[in-house]
Amino acid sequence: MILKGKVFKYGADINTDVIIPARYINVSDPDELARHCMEDIDADFLKKVQPGDIIMATTNFGCGSSREHAPLAIKAAGISCVIARSFARIFFRNAINIGLPVLICDTDRINDGDELEVDLENSTVKDLTNGAELRFGNFPQVMLKILEAGGLIPYIKRYGDFKS
Repeated sequence: MILKGKVFKYGADINTDVIIPARYINVSDPDELARHCMEDIDADFLKKVQPGDIIMATTNFGCGSSREHAPLAIKAAGISCVIARSFARIFFRNAINIGLPVLICDTDRINDGDELEVDLENSTVKDLTNGAELRFGNFPQVMLKILEAGGLIPYIKRYGDFKS
């Protein structure tokens, strides 16, 4: 799985209320959530973002409440993956569950606006703008299959053996 896109880089402690403001907590439609993604930290985010683009941050991305609205809003906005040096644990799990790749990687050598190529199977990030090449931790095969399926529920529907 190769992902390509432009970087939207943010700092540390980007919490779920910044990703999708709490005033939209009663919304469950992914397209509606996407219309408000990152609006409190970057009012022009949706005007600039293109399908496949990448959100990058420094540390503790997705801290705050444990609701799945935040990764869902990001994915519905067309973001292909999120890269950070660290993630809030529940955000990381929620992102994988909805099929949004989240990569733990050093983000210091990548700048806002850089074009990246991310190879999920080989655990590499290549900055096409400045030539930097980075590695991130390998995904277990089951996680890659969950991401390829589009999330945990599609994965279970495809590979699960359920009897009702």
